[in-house]
Amino acid sequence: MNASHSRLNPFFLMLDPEVVITAMESSTALRSLRQHICRPLDKPLIPKTHTIDRIALREYDALIDEETFMDTGADAYVQAQPALQHTH
Repeated sequence: MNASHSRLNPFFLMLDPEVVITAMESSTALRSLRQHICRPLDKPLIPKTHTIDRIALREYDALIDEETFMDTGADAYVQAQPALQHTH
């Protein structure tokens, strides 16, 4: 493999990472890129929930927990399908 093909082949470059690091450090194109550090956790975009919201959520969860179990109708489906009766 000649030098130009080895320079462009990423698998060949993995064999010699020092060459890649040296090329990156001496690259004027990479140095000319704008550097911007992003810290997405600096400003939370999701507003904090208020105490009222948490109370309402807790009450809603309690209502759901108190409800009786709703039948999904799976037993009726199995009874309507004779072929499924042998599998259950």
